[in-house]
Formats: sequence, structure tokens, C-alpha cells
Amino acid sequence: MVNTRLPKLDTLSVVTMGLLMALQLVISRFSVGNTFIKFSFTFLIVALIAKWYGPWWGMMTAAVVDVVGTLMTGGPFFLGFTLSAVLGSLIYALFLYQQPVTWWRVIGASVLISLVVNAILNTLWVTIMYKTPFWGLFPVRALKQLITTPIQIVLVYLVLKSHTIQMIQERLKI
Repeated sequence: MVNTRLPKLDTLSVVTMGLLMALQLVISRFSVGNTFIKFSFTFLIVALIAKWYGPWWGMMTAAVVDVVGTLMTGGPFFLGFTLSAVLGSLIYALFLYQQPVTWWRVIGASVLISLVVNAILNTLWVTIMYKTPFWGLFPVRALKQLITTPIQIVLVYLVLKSHTIQMIQERLKI
């Protein structure tokens, strides 16, 4: 039987998760690009939360950060992007939570997120919001994913395998 209960968190975990969410909001301010093609390093925090706290907390924090980030910027809210954030966190958690960090796990998660979430779903959300043709945007956004995905793979692997992150994980008893 599958356990569908939300795992309990101790005070240190709640505080750590809150700090990581705040860090994600700050990092998102430093994104590069426009509405149609945007790149930021928030995926590193999403991967870290998913690795440390699993799918349930990862998905919840992704949804909260998406909504709060939209409110902070004053941009238009679209539920599709929240769904994409939740799905991206779920994919990272399915590949990384309570598993050793390997190149194949990071590659699998990153490619799946890049293809399904970023290239297909997010392009669909943009076309719905701005009434632009999907096939007009898709090639450019797919090209962006071809360029950025290898960078994301290397960065996620290096961050999750870094000595500092592993020491923090040990101290948090995650």
C-alpha cells in the first residue's frame, strides 16, 4: 500500500525549507531573457528541495514559490505554470529522493523536465496566455532547451554532489 501521508517535518526542516524557498525567490529575480524564453538558476533549489524533502514537500513548496513569485512581480498568474513547477519538482523527487546522486538520475530527471515541462507544457501555457501559435514558439523554445539542459545537468550534479551540500544534509539529518 502506498503511503500518501505528508511526511512530518521537525522545526529545523521547516526553517531550512523556508530559507530555501526564500533563496529560490531571490534567485528567480536574476533570470535572463523575456516572457517567451527565460533562464534562471532556480532549478538548483527545486532539485535540492526535492532531493532532501521528497515529492510531497517538493511539490507543495514549488506551488507556493510559484504563486508568491507571481504576486511579488505583479505579473499575470496562470495556473499552468504552477502545474509545471509542481510537475518539475515531482520529477526531480522521483529520480533523486532517497537515492544516490548519479549522472544517470540527474540526466533522466533533467531531460524529462526539459522536454515535457519546459519545452512542451510551458510553451503551451505561453501560447494560451498570449494567443501565439504553438508551432511558432516551439522550435525556439526547444532550441533553448537543447542548449540549457546540458548546463543544468552538470550544475545539478555538481551542486548535489558538492561537499558543502552533503555536509549540510548530514547536519540536517535528512
